[in-house]
Amino acid sequence: MSRLSFVARILGLAAALSALSLHAATLDRLRAFVRDTQTARTPFTQTVTDRNGRVVQKANGEFMLARPGRFRWLVDKPYRQLVVGDGERVWIYDEDLKQVVVRRLGDALGSTPAALLAGREDVEKAFSWKELPSSGGLDWLAATPLARDAAFAEIRLGFDERTLAALELTDGFGQKTVVRFGEMARNPQLPPDAFRFTPPPGADIIGDK
Repeated sequence: MSRLSFVARILGLAAALSALSLHAATLDRLRAFVRDTQTARTPFTQTVTDRNGRVVQKANGEFMLARPGRFRWLVDKPYRQLVVGDGERVWIYDEDLKQVVVRRLGDALGSTPAALLAGREDVEKAFSWKELPSSGGLDWLAATPLARDAAFAEIRLGFDERTLAALELTDGFGQKTVVRFGEMARNPQLPPDAFRFTPPPGADIIGDK
């Protein structure tokens, strides 16, 4: 899988986290997260498989969130990449390529899981929602983007008894990205510079500055 494809998936996964009531309906958990969770911090692992189930990429790192519209998605392996949403723009930095891609926040989020970061009350209108049967010890919620040019055909959110534990995304080519979240800190105090990004000297900058 190309690095550009990998970057697109990182951006799309900069997404939903939750720590909500066990007995609430799954969609209500997501709504409560948008309403109540102001900051969050969690490690993650990410696996991408092709339409035949073959693993084509693995990654791990850390995710931080601060509403509205600020997030930090750091991939440590297989190569370091950083995605920062500062509330106005999204910055994607690839250390090895020494390349920075910058996009306006609204354009970058679109009908992706990252749209949930914006904290908008109308976020549900961008998706068609369906509650799925429980599986693997998780309660599942499916979201289908309504936009024709959405990067993903379906997004599934898996909730355990405490929080969102898994995120699965399937694109139009049958590739699936599975994210597993680790121990999550909800509403922690986060470093103020976590959501700031300054392009390193000498880096190529592509996009809307």
